[in-house]
Amino acid sequence: MQKIEFTLNGKMIKRPFGLDRRLLDVLRDDFELSGPKEGCGEGECGACAVLMNHKIVNSCSVLMGQVAGKDIVTIEAFSKTKRYEFLRKAFQDEGAVQCGFCTPGMIIAAESLLDHNPRPSGETIKTYMSGNLCRCTGYQMIVKAIQRASEEGEGLW
Repeated sequence: MQKIEFTLNGKMIKRPFGLDRRLLDVLRDDFELSGPKEGCGEGECGACAVLMNHKIVNSCSVLMGQVAGKDIVTIEAFSKTKRYEFLRKAFQDEGAVQCGFCTPGMIIAAESLLDHNPRPSGETIKTYMSGNLCRCTGYQMIVKAIQRASEEGEGLW
Protein backbone atom coordinates (compact mmCIF):
# COMPACT_ATOMS: atom_id res chain seq x y z
CA MET A 1 0.00 0.00 0.00
CA GLN A 2 1.20 3.43 -0.90
CA LYS A 3 -0.46 6.79 -0.60
CA ILE A 4 -1.48 7.92 -4.08
CA GLU A 5 -2.71 11.39 -4.95
CA PHE A 6 -4.84 11.94 -8.04
CA THR A 7 -7.95 13.79 -9.14
CA LEU A 8 -11.14 11.80 -9.65
CA ASN A 9 -14.06 13.58 -11.29
CA GLY A 10 -12.78 16.95 -10.07
CA LYS A 11 -12.08 15.85 -6.49
CA MET A 12 -8.57 15.45 -5.09
CA ILE A 13 -8.00 11.95 -3.71
CA LYS A 14 -5.08 11.13 -1.45
CA ARG A 15 -5.10 7.77 0.26
CA PRO A 16 -3.31 4.43 0.30
CA PHE A 17 -3.87 1.93 -2.49
CA GLY A 18 -2.15 -1.24 -3.57
CA LEU A 19 0.02 -0.20 -6.50
CA ASP A 20 -0.98 -3.35 -8.40
CA ARG A 21 -4.74 -2.79 -8.06
CA ARG A 22 -6.54 -2.04 -11.29
CA LEU A 23 -8.06 1.41 -11.66
CA LEU A 24 -11.33 -0.26 -12.73
CA ASP A 25 -11.58 -2.12 -9.41
CA VAL A 26 -10.81 1.01 -7.41
CA LEU A 27 -13.43 3.03 -9.30
CA ARG A 28 -16.14 0.41 -8.88
CA ASP A 29 -15.32 -1.00 -5.44
CA ASP A 30 -13.84 1.93 -3.53
CA PHE A 31 -15.77 4.81 -5.12
CA GLU A 32 -18.95 2.94 -6.18
CA LEU A 33 -18.79 4.28 -9.73
CA SER A 34 -20.73 1.87 -11.90
CA GLY A 35 -20.20 3.56 -15.28
CA PRO A 36 -16.95 1.82 -16.17
CA LYS A 37 -17.85 -1.84 -16.74
CA GLU A 38 -15.81 -5.03 -16.52
CA GLY A 39 -16.09 -6.45 -20.02
CA CYS A 40 -13.11 -8.44 -21.19
CA GLY A 41 -10.66 -7.52 -18.41
CA GLU A 42 -7.90 -7.37 -21.04
CA GLY A 43 -8.20 -3.84 -22.44
CA GLU A 44 -9.84 -5.04 -25.65
CA CYS A 45 -13.54 -4.12 -25.37
CA GLY A 46 -13.61 -0.51 -24.12
CA ALA A 47 -16.44 -1.07 -21.63
CA CYS A 48 -14.23 0.25 -18.83
CA ALA A 49 -13.03 3.37 -20.68
CA VAL A 50 -12.27 6.52 -18.72
CA LEU A 51 -10.35 9.68 -19.48
CA MET A 52 -6.92 10.00 -17.92
CA ASN A 53 -5.41 13.45 -18.48
CA HIS A 54 -7.96 13.93 -21.30
CA LYS A 55 -6.96 10.73 -23.11
CA ILE A 56 -9.00 7.56 -23.29
CA VAL A 57 -7.68 4.56 -21.36
CA ASN A 58 -9.12 1.18 -20.52
CA SER A 59 -9.23 1.27 -16.74
CA CYS A 60 -8.88 -2.52 -16.52
CA SER A 61 -5.36 -2.12 -17.93
CA VAL A 62 -4.25 0.74 -15.68
CA LEU A 63 -2.66 -0.04 -12.33
CA MET A 64 -2.99 2.37 -9.45
CA GLY A 65 0.76 2.94 -9.48
CA GLN A 66 0.22 4.64 -12.87
CA VAL A 67 -2.50 6.97 -11.59
CA ALA A 68 -0.40 9.18 -9.28
CA GLY A 69 -0.73 12.84 -10.25
CA LYS A 70 -3.27 12.10 -12.98
CA ASP A 71 -6.73 13.51 -13.65
CA ILE A 72 -9.33 10.74 -14.03
CA VAL A 73 -12.80 11.46 -15.44
CA THR A 74 -15.51 8.80 -15.57
CA ILE A 75 -18.86 8.88 -17.33
CA GLU A 76 -20.45 9.95 -14.03
CA ALA A 77 -18.67 13.33 -14.13
CA PHE A 78 -18.72 13.69 -17.91
CA SER A 79 -22.50 13.18 -17.88
CA LYS A 80 -22.85 16.56 -16.17
CA THR A 81 -21.42 18.46 -19.14
CA LYS A 82 -23.00 20.12 -22.14
CA ARG A 83 -20.83 18.01 -24.45
CA TYR A 84 -22.30 14.87 -22.91
CA GLU A 85 -25.82 16.14 -23.61
CA PHE A 86 -25.06 16.43 -27.32
CA LEU A 87 -23.58 12.92 -27.39
CA ARG A 88 -26.42 11.43 -25.33
CA LYS A 89 -29.07 12.96 -27.54
CA ALA A 90 -27.30 11.92 -30.74
CA PHE A 91 -26.84 8.34 -29.48
CA GLN A 92 -30.52 8.24 -28.51
CA ASP A 93 -31.79 9.78 -31.75
CA GLU A 94 -29.69 7.50 -33.94
CA GLY A 95 -30.59 4.31 -32.04
CA ALA A 96 -26.98 3.82 -30.95
CA VAL A 97 -28.05 2.63 -27.49
CA GLN A 98 -29.47 -0.85 -27.18
CA CYS A 99 -28.70 -2.87 -24.04
CA GLY A 100 -26.55 -0.04 -22.65
CA PHE A 101 -23.62 -2.11 -21.37
CA CYS A 102 -21.08 -0.57 -23.74
CA THR A 103 -22.64 2.90 -23.87
CA PRO A 104 -20.57 4.60 -21.13
CA GLY A 105 -17.35 3.45 -22.80
CA MET A 106 -18.65 4.43 -26.23
CA ILE A 107 -19.58 7.91 -24.99
CA ILE A 108 -16.15 8.36 -23.36
CA ALA A 109 -14.46 7.20 -26.58
CA ALA A 110 -16.61 9.57 -28.65
CA GLU A 111 -15.72 12.46 -26.33
CA SER A 112 -12.03 11.62 -26.63
CA LEU A 113 -12.27 11.49 -30.42
CA LEU A 114 -14.22 14.74 -30.75
CA ASP A 115 -11.92 16.48 -28.27
CA HIS A 116 -8.97 15.70 -30.54
CA ASN A 117 -10.81 15.87 -33.89
CA PRO A 118 -14.05 17.90 -33.78
CA ARG A 119 -15.07 17.05 -37.37
CA PRO A 120 -14.01 13.44 -38.01
CA SER A 121 -14.91 11.58 -41.17
CA GLY A 122 -16.93 8.38 -41.00
CA GLU A 123 -13.77 6.35 -41.62
CA THR A 124 -11.93 8.18 -38.85
CA ILE A 125 -14.80 7.46 -36.45
CA LYS A 126 -14.81 3.76 -37.40
CA THR A 127 -11.06 3.50 -36.89
CA TYR A 128 -11.10 5.39 -33.58
CA MET A 129 -14.06 3.46 -32.19
CA SER A 130 -12.62 0.07 -33.16
CA GLY A 131 -11.35 -0.32 -29.59
CA ASN A 132 -14.94 -0.41 -28.28
CA LEU A 133 -17.02 -3.51 -28.80
CA CYS A 134 -20.80 -3.59 -29.06
CA ARG A 135 -22.82 -6.72 -29.63
CA CYS A 136 -26.17 -5.01 -30.17
CA THR A 137 -26.04 -2.01 -32.50
CA GLY A 138 -24.02 -2.96 -35.55
CA TYR A 139 -21.83 0.17 -35.24
CA GLN A 140 -23.35 2.16 -38.13
CA MET A 141 -25.75 3.82 -35.69
CA ILE A 142 -22.83 4.69 -33.41
CA VAL A 143 -20.91 6.24 -36.31
CA LYS A 144 -23.99 8.26 -37.29
CA ALA A 145 -24.49 9.37 -33.69
CA ILE A 146 -20.93 10.67 -33.41
CA GLN A 147 -21.22 12.46 -36.76
CA ARG A 148 -24.50 14.00 -35.61
CA ALA A 149 -23.03 15.14 -32.28
CA SER A 150 -20.07 16.63 -34.13
CA GLU A 151 -22.36 18.62 -36.41
CA GLU A 152 -24.97 19.67 -33.85
CA GLY A 153 -22.41 20.46 -31.17
CA GLU A 154 -20.18 22.44 -33.50
CA GLY A 155 -18.05 24.80 -31.47
CA LEU A 156 -18.17 22.65 -28.32
CA TRP A 157 -15.22 20.52 -29.35
